Amino acid sequence: MAMHLRHETWAGTESILNRMNNLRSHPRRLRAITLAAGAFAAFALLVAGQSQIASATPSPATHPQSGSGAAKPSIVLVHGAWADGSSFTPVTLALQAAGYKVLVAPNPLRSLENDTKVLADFLAQKTSGPVVLVGHSYGGMVMTGAASGNANVKALVYIDAYAPDAGESAQSLTNAQPGSLLNVPATDVFDFVLPAPDAPQALYDSYIKLDKFKAIFAASLPTVETNLLAASQSPAALASIGSPFVGTPAWKTVPSWFVIGTADQLLPKAEQEIMAKRSNGQITRIDAPHLSMLAKPLQVTKVILDAARSVK
Repeated sequence: MAMHLRHETWAGTESILNRMNNLRSHPRRLRAITLAAGAFAAFALLVAGQSQIASATPSPATHPQSGSGAAKPSIVLVHGAWADGSSFTPVTLALQAAGYKVLVAPNPLRSLENDTKVLADFLAQKTSGPVVLVGHSYGGMVMTGAASGNANVKALVYIDAYAPDAGESAQSLTNAQPGSLLNVPATDVFDFVLPAPDAPQALYDSYIKLDKFKAIFAASLPTVETNLLAASQSPAALASIGSPFVGTPAWKTVPSWFVIGTADQLLPKAEQEIMAKRSNGQITRIDAPHLSMLAKPLQVTKVILDAARSVK
């Protein structure tokens, strides 16, 4: 059943579009652009993809269930390193419009062990019933551990993400295949902030250099947007990206979906393919950089909806 857009919804979005076109001629108004972008992106998802999504997406008003009579799963989004939950804004709005409960989980980026526990506790206390876990980049490392042994997690969606096996770290997977712009001396791409002069390296906070961020993360996005993302990035402690995965990965028992950005300059496409295939995951390849959910939110949303609809 198609999702119907009321006239007032279109009128409001048309106003947003007009404001955005006007604002683009005034680069100093970054705050106004940012406020409008999320709402406009969500509308673009719903309109541009209506013909593609409608046939498989029930109207939330008339079909509040997923699968064969089962309650719709909650969808939990886990951001990666050098990002935050706002990287999921267009996708979050589109999923909510499709009638799903969406939660953006915290990811402290302190260490893999700590971050995994934080997500596991979040799932235990903030969700009930079936869950679709969605991880971007390093968020895939975290959800692979947090979902292990959690019977409520019914599907995993990896977006340009790490799907580790035991003993693998984000760093080792990044460097396993050629092509990552991070596979250079660390001081070429990172600035570091030390919590104390004598702090061990594992506790160093890493920031991607402002002039490197666009090429590494999102080369196809407008520079005004990547500059904002670079300025607001969340630092990752080196312990998070260097810690090996311990335990049984959830993808060995939970159905998995993979969105692979073929223009990813951070996590090489070749390595994403290897992880997806060993997981027996369903693969969707899109022409997008590492932040594919911002570059191609429609395609990413469709994959998440496919995973959600699989939950019985």
